[in-house]
Amino acid sequence: MTTREFEHTVATAISQGHLLTDDGAPVIAGLSGGADSVALVAVLTALGYNIMAAHCNFHLRGAESNRDRDHAAQVADRLGIDLFIRDFNVPERMSAAGESMEMAARALRYEWFTNLLEHERAQAVAVGHHREDQAETFLLNALRGTGIAGLAAMAPRSGHIIRPLLGVSRADIEGYLKARGLSFVNDSSNASDEFLRNSLRNRVLPAMEERFTDPSARLLSTTRQVRDNLELYTWAVDRLAGEFMDRDANVIDIAAMQAQMPAAAARTLLFEMLRPLGFNMTHATNIMSAGSGVFTAGNTVAELLGGRLRLQAATQKASAGLDAHEVSLKRDITEPLHITVREMSVAAFHPERDPRIMYLDANALDGVRHFVLRHPRRGDRMQPYGMDGTRLISDILTEARLTPSQKRAAWLLTAVDEDGGETVLWVVGRRASAHFPVTPATRRFLTLRLI
Repeated sequence: MTTREFEHTVATAISQGHLLTDDGAPVIAGLSGGADSVALVAVLTALGYNIMAAHCNFHLRGAESNRDRDHAAQVADRLGIDLFIRDFNVPERMSAAGESMEMAARALRYEWFTNLLEHERAQAVAVGHHREDQAETFLLNALRGTGIAGLAAMAPRSGHIIRPLLGVSRADIEGYLKARGLSFVNDSSNASDEFLRNSLRNRVLPAMEERFTDPSARLLSTTRQVRDNLELYTWAVDRLAGEFMDRDANVIDIAAMQAQMPAAAARTLLFEMLRPLGFNMTHATNIMSAGSGVFTAGNTVAELLGGRLRLQAATQKASAGLDAHEVSLKRDITEPLHITVREMSVAAFHPERDPRIMYLDANALDGVRHFVLRHPRRGDRMQPYGMDGTRLISDILTEARLTPSQKRAAWLLTAVDEDGGETVLWVVGRRASAHFPVTPATRRFLTLRLI
């Protein structure tokens, strides 16, 4: 692939995926100093975008970490772009959040990228994932067990994160850098098979190349087809859900679903309808096989009677006991915890990296009916800030090395919308969610601080 072909391929991906605009708004680009990131900033600069590079120094590889930092500075100077450098204490984050080294580094990286995005009023954060990375993600998800969304692997855009290089290979990247006269550094830890992704990269994909022609290109094609299927699947689920759901009464006609659809299709549709409320596939299976019963997940009670499933918010009932307390975010919270609440203009937004503090877009909260502080319940999930998927609250608390009694005593801040759906916003004092973040569109924001 020639230099012109490489740049055309990336430009086409940006255009077709609507990844960036040409209005001059800056783009934050991760620059580790490795080949992928150097090619990323080089090609985006060549295409005329206003690039601001960001380098994370995790200090995990001694002198090699500082070598990477210095090389990133040289690349930025060569390309004439601004470079932000941030030093991180990964062991401190691991201890505070109960995360693995890989998870802690990733969380720190993306939290900083998001802060830069907001501070610089950038249009996106670009990262250098390429074709082989996509193949590895597909295989990882498939081996761990996943559905259609997992098999679609990484999207060209995930929120404000964009991946313009998914259509090019590592060989294409190195060829482009050679043609441009740009050097890169290698991370020695990539040679270790300690991490599953490294094993796939170093052993599995090379073995596949012995039997198949360009397997990463074939897997990339597969992920694109699955992503197209996912679009159809999502559209079909939304349309079918409307046929069986009486939204005014919050009732799902289970009997009609079973009469009109194959059993597996009806079960899957019910799961997709209930999943946003915290129900899982086991719940859906049990509901489909039961004649009647009451099923609970998160803050929703689902009552099955006469082939009809009625959904009700359990908040008011729970608030009468010790488990849940309805609170207001218009004033300080004094019971059951002391949490200060401050609303300010976004001009005053200077976030601190402290798990005892949470920030929310005040304007985005208009659809929330009320807020609840309660203890965790079986099956509770949240989407942690900086992550695309959801995680079980129980797993987050386990990684924090809490005892069973400490887990039961933990507090969650949840938002209940007008339809009774509950969203976990904050494992108080430990992890914030990705919901209602402060973005460039934010006008006013809330600061919640655990005292």
